Amino acid sequence: MISPDKIREDALRWYSDVLIASVQQKPFFPKDIRFGKIKPSDTLKDFRTIQREIDRLKQKSKDQIGYGYCIEFVRRKDHKIGEQSFLSRIFFDNVTDYLKFVGKGKEYEAFTSVTDRILTEIPQLYTWITKYPIKVLDNLDVWDDLIKVCKYFIQCPKPNMYVRELPLDISTKFIEDNKAIIRTLLDTLIEEHVRKEETTFEKRFNLKVEEQRIRIRILDKQIAQRCFNGVNDLSIPQSQLNGLNLPCGRVFILENRTNISNVYNFLTLPALNNSIAIFGKGFQISLLKDADWLSDKQIIYWGDIDVHGLQILSQLRGYFPKTHSCLMDVETFSKFKHLAVTGAKTDRIELANLSPEENQLYTYLLGLEENDRLEQEKIPHIYALKKIAELLEISDIGSGL
Repeated sequence: MISPDKIREDALRWYSDVLIASVQQKPFFPKDIRFGKIKPSDTLKDFRTIQREIDRLKQKSKDQIGYGYCIEFVRRKDHKIGEQSFLSRIFFDNVTDYLKFVGKGKEYEAFTSVTDRILTEIPQLYTWITKYPIKVLDNLDVWDDLIKVCKYFIQCPKPNMYVRELPLDISTKFIEDNKAIIRTLLDTLIEEHVRKEETTFEKRFNLKVEEQRIRIRILDKQIAQRCFNGVNDLSIPQSQLNGLNLPCGRVFILENRTNISNVYNFLTLPALNNSIAIFGKGFQISLLKDADWLSDKQIIYWGDIDVHGLQILSQLRGYFPKTHSCLMDVETFSKFKHLAVTGAKTDRIELANLSPEENQLYTYLLGLEENDRLEQEKIPHIYALKKIAELLEISDIGSGL
């Protein structure tokens, strides 16, 4: 036998469909509640219990409290128990009775009010509302501002401004605080202008986004003087780096994947004619791929001697095939293996841009159970200078700018 609580639980499952029917202006009621029918044998076995449960149903029914579910009975004769009334139907007759019973009257009224407003101002959202009625409810308090945002993007689908620049009469943080709901709305409203391959909100909807900044050291005093009035350590946005084209022949790229102390290797690179250094960001090395002016430079990459460091080297060499590695060899790893630590385990992936020696080191590191990562900052400075000098085939590497 079904209880009033179970009727409410089942009826609440209809709520989303009830909301959709209100938008579509389609009738949803009367609507029956399914329940297990009572057999005469059940009545014979537990007559008193069943009668108590029927009485409970009657007490909470519309006949008794003025709203809610209706119940109907049918009289049947049984040769063992005689003629009895059996519960045949439980149903809600209309939306008012239903809403009052499940306690959704005020919310439903708010929903219909706001959907009327939305569809008056932006009728293109009809299908979206019928697909996501609960999203409408979840954002009841902010629809005034959501409508403003939607109408703006309909008129100007490619703003090319920062979010806080948009000429909207709303809080400057509103879009930032409500990106999830705005994204699903704009994906529908301006679908033909959405950059669907982008997951970042700003890029997806043609807004400006703060660019990654890339740190550069000028290792040649004359280049620093000629290009930056002597400034030799600066950070610039990615797009400006792409168009920089510094008059140098050699570029060092140093990794900074996990440990900020790597910056000291960057800061202690010595003065070198015709050279600059770029402070990399691990797998964000892709930030450099559009800096075409690097293509004709001698690029020297120095990262950690570990699986990830070699993966980054291969990635960089995919952009700039002439890239050399520095201090990323078996000799260096073996000499300072006592300083190695255990890195995060990773599956092997084929690296198309490593030399045979680098591939051999990559395979060796993958096979180690522990102590498979020699961080670049662990290598003594004097040894690093010696290896750099050997790579550059110079005897006096300098002592700083």
